[in-house]
Amino acid sequence: MKKTVLTFGLIAGVILSVMMAVTVPFHDTIGYDRAEVIGYTSMILAFLLIFFGVRSYRDSVARGTVSFGRAFAVGALIAMVASVCYTATWEVIYFNFESDFLEKYQAHQIEQARANGESEASIAAERVKMERNAALYHTPAINAAITFLEPLPVGLLVALVSAAVLRRKRDIPAGQGRVVVV
Repeated sequence: MKKTVLTFGLIAGVILSVMMAVTVPFHDTIGYDRAEVIGYTSMILAFLLIFFGVRSYRDSVARGTVSFGRAFAVGALIAMVASVCYTATWEVIYFNFESDFLEKYQAHQIEQARANGESEASIAAERVKMERNAALYHTPAINAAITFLEPLPVGLLVALVSAAVLRRKRDIPAGQGRVVVV
């Protein structure tokens, strides 16, 4: 299981990392909203490797059968490996190349609030909240935890669907009773 998880997790992680490295420098050009769509679309595409990883595990390692729980575990581990790659890439980019990203993003959010007609009092309250969160975000451990939680839910959702689609019970020959597969 370890080889399957690492192989497919690292391939998905490389896809996530490359897409991040390519798109982050262009947030200002393409816009934060479009960048978010591109980011989550690339996550879904990268996490399709969970499906192929679970199928590979079922067909190669588990001799054609896999329970829902085992399939989900394999998929979740692949998602975690890919999310670690994504997080490591962001940490390098943020702390070495895009240290002003948060300030740019906050300015964008304030601009959006003004464009939506929010009151100055509401904007001021939001600015205080953003500054408090920014202080936390500049701490590498908290930054890493927040970043890890960005792709993980997408990966877990793909793992759930993959486990449901790919589970396969062992065929029981007539007269041999019930066989429990773990």
